[in-house]
Amino acid sequence: MLFWWAWRRRWAQESPWLLQKQLSDDGSLTGRGRPIIRGSVTGLMTAAGGIGHTLPFLISSFHLAFTVAVLVVAVELAVISYVRHRYMDTPLFSSAVQVIVGGSLVFAVGIWIGGRG
Repeated sequence: MLFWWAWRRRWAQESPWLLQKQLSDDGSLTGRGRPIIRGSVTGLMTAAGGIGHTLPFLISSFHLAFTVAVLVVAVELAVISYVRHRYMDTPLFSSAVQVIVGGSLVFAVGIWIGGRG
């Protein structure tokens, strides 16, 4: 309980500063572009990813749906690797390794959480 109280207190102290920093970021210092564009792209890609993961399960055969979902995830990871390589100047192999390791960790945590249930 003490941890929860300390975390809430810390968040209350930091959140106004974080909000001010986010609202004042027009992208000119970091070169990340306008916030409305960044937010729109992030929201659209999150929605597309979520739809891509779940739509295959409308297929009546579970095994076929699962195979299609795995292929969708593989394509998404490849696209993320390419985007990091193209726009963030990350070497393609390094980007692919980082994305694959991150995807594997997410998968492992999903298996772990699902197995607890």
